Parts: sequence; structure tokens; C-alpha cells
Amino acid sequence: MVEPKVESPLRHRLPVRKLFAASVGNALEWFDWTIYATFSIYFATAFFPSGNDALAQINTFATYALAFFFRPLGGLLLGRFADVRGRKPAMILTISLMAGGSVVIGILPTFSLVGWLAPVLLLLARIAQGLSLGGEVSNASAYLGEIAPPKWRGRYSSFFYISTGSAVLVASVLGFVLARTMDKADLNAYGWRIPFLLGGVLGAIGLWLRRSLSETEQFEQNKTAARRVRRPLLATLRHHPKAVGQLVGITMLSTLCYYTFFSALAPFAVKTRHASDVDVFLALSIGTALFVVLQYPFGMLADRVGRKPQLYVWSAAMAILVVPLSTLVRPGLGGLAVVFCVGLGLYAASSSLAPAIMSELFPTSLRGLGIGAWYNLTVAVFGGTAPLVISALAAANASMAFFWYVAVGALITFLVVLTLPETRGSELR
Repeated sequence: MVEPKVESPLRHRLPVRKLFAASVGNALEWFDWTIYATFSIYFATAFFPSGNDALAQINTFATYALAFFFRPLGGLLLGRFADVRGRKPAMILTISLMAGGSVVIGILPTFSLVGWLAPVLLLLARIAQGLSLGGEVSNASAYLGEIAPPKWRGRYSSFFYISTGSAVLVASVLGFVLARTMDKADLNAYGWRIPFLLGGVLGAIGLWLRRSLSETEQFEQNKTAARRVRRPLLATLRHHPKAVGQLVGITMLSTLCYYTFFSALAPFAVKTRHASDVDVFLALSIGTALFVVLQYPFGMLADRVGRKPQLYVWSAAMAILVVPLSTLVRPGLGGLAVVFCVGLGLYAASSSLAPAIMSELFPTSLRGLGIGAWYNLTVAVFGGTAPLVISALAAANASMAFFWYVAVGALITFLVVLTLPETRGSELR
């Protein structure tokens, strides 16, 4: 049963068990996805020819980027599956694919043993995870949006990135612990496999938790209408073109923020700016902890003052600050901590609202597919390529160009926010 929609926020009680079950599954999805980028500095030469570390790193991130282009397919197929079959079975399927891909990577033979079969198998595992995450983001966002009372949707929405941030925090803390307790030879030889195997175990726990979830009332009321939709992807463009454009415009900066601070900066700081990997993991852990702590307060604030003020502050501040912040990416914990805390603190103002905003853009009959297809296409173009772009630009001694690229993206997003309606307290369609 869906929790009753009580008008007074003072009398409403969060369905903690339901939110925990949904959010823990999402956290495990993002843990598996994040550790690939986090630990790439150790396993890049395991799956590609040795002798050129920079080329191996670029090839590893090319595999990372290529898997992103399967996210729109996953969002399309699994989003449509969720619209016609239900949010719960779709979320069970996504976590199964993600955990399976993590285990496969954890046990893969290296290039020295099987040659080019190693990167091929790595790519196939990443494709499975790309399909999985493409469906996970849209379906978990739709689920949180649909079980929330209108006046509390920002608060419910914040649990998505509380879980995501917690997963990234665990991944970065794990990197810090392994970097402190193992020498680099052991990390390069086998230590990097530990988080992937752990991700598989945690995935099994998440699968068990998600089996206890109930279906949303919004889905039950609209599943017949969803099944009648023909050419649903075309329907999003034909009937909701403005919503598609707004989703793409906001997601562009959101995904650049996520993959810059959570994925691209760590290897960039270590490989290009020669920062200590221990300092980088510690600074990332501090920034991620702040990111998690800010989610619920920002979600609550958006329920009180609206979505748009926070989006204005986030996009404008990123446009102004991202280039100056990049100059602090250098050896020394202090500067690195400032970069991650400021960048992720600003990003929290937007991420806390993301599921709510996306859920409010599309009707229930097209929500899973609409978010899944267009969100993931944008992430593939701007997010999946971020580590590859920053690595390639650094190799060409033009790393500052990447941060100007993010600043321009922030300016575009600011202009898109101007076109958004204020949806605080609105009923889902």
C-alpha cells in the first residue's frame, strides 16, 4: 500500500522502511558503477597492453565511455518495461544485471593471460552494467516521485542521492583504506579486484531488500494507459518536446558535475597533477560526506521555497567557480578538500531535487521511458565522456580547456532553468 497523502507536513511520517529498501538498492547500483572509475588507476594495465600507462588509462576510460552509450538503450527498454510491468520488477532486474557485471569484472583474466579477450570481456561486463544503470536511474526516480506526497516530494527525492552519495563515499573510503594498507604492486596485481567482488555480494543483499517493495499506486492507476501508448519514444517528442529539452538541459550540467567530481578528478589529480592518491581519496571522502549530509536539508528547502531558486544558485555558481577551483587540484590535502567540498556542496543543491524534477516533467504512462531514454542519452554524451576528455586534454597539455567546457555547460543550464515552471507541491500527472 502507498503511504497516505497527508496535507500537513507536520503530521506526515516518512515510510522509512520503504525508502530504505529502494535507496539501498540504488546505493549498491552506484557503488558497482563508481568503483570502475575510482580504481581504474590500478587495473588499467591489467586489461590492455603494458608499456604505455597513459594509453592504457585512455583505453580504460574509452571502455567506460562506450558503456555509457548503452545506458539510453537500457533506459528505453527498462523504462518501458517499468511503465507497463511495474517499477518493482524493473528495479529487481536492474540490480541483478549490475551485480553480475561487477562479479565478472572481479574475476576477469588479465591481458597477459588471454590477450585481447580480456578487454572484450571487460567491455561486455560494462555493457551489462550500462544497460542496468540506464534503467535504474529512471525507475528509482519514478518510484520515489510516485510514493511521495506532493508537499514532500523534495524530501523523498533527496533519498536518491543520499544513497548514491553513500555508495560513492564507501567506494572512496575503500580506495583510501586500500591505498594506505596495500603497496601499489599488490593493488595493481589483485587489490583492485576486492571492491568488484564486494559489489557482487552487496548486490545480492540489495536484491533481497527490493523483493519487499510494494508497487506504486500511480503505476497501478496508469498501467492500462501506458500499455496503449504506441511508439512511446516518439510520443515523448511529439507531446512533450519542452519537457525533453528541459530534462536534457538540466541533466547536462548535473552529469558533468557528477562525473567531474566523482570520477574524472581522482585519476586526473594523481596522474596529471601528481597529487598523492591517499590525499585524493581522503579529500573525495570528505567532500562526499558533505554531499550526503546536505541532501535532505536541500530537499526540505525545495519543498518550502521551490525548485528554481536552488537550481539558479547551483548553475550560476558552477559557471563562475569551476575554473578557479581547478587551479587547486595539486599536491596537498587542503586544496583538494576545498575543490571537492565546494564542488559537491553546490551540486547537492541540484541532485537533491533531480528525481522530483524529472518525475514532474512527464506523465505516469511515459515517466519511466521519458526519463530513462533522454536522461541517459544526455549522460552518455556529457558524463560518460568526461574522464576520457579530461585524460586526453591532459595528455595534450590542455587540461584547463575541460574546466572551461564545464563552465559553458553551467551557463547553458542556467538559461534552461529560466524556462522551467515552478512545480513545488504539484500533483503528478
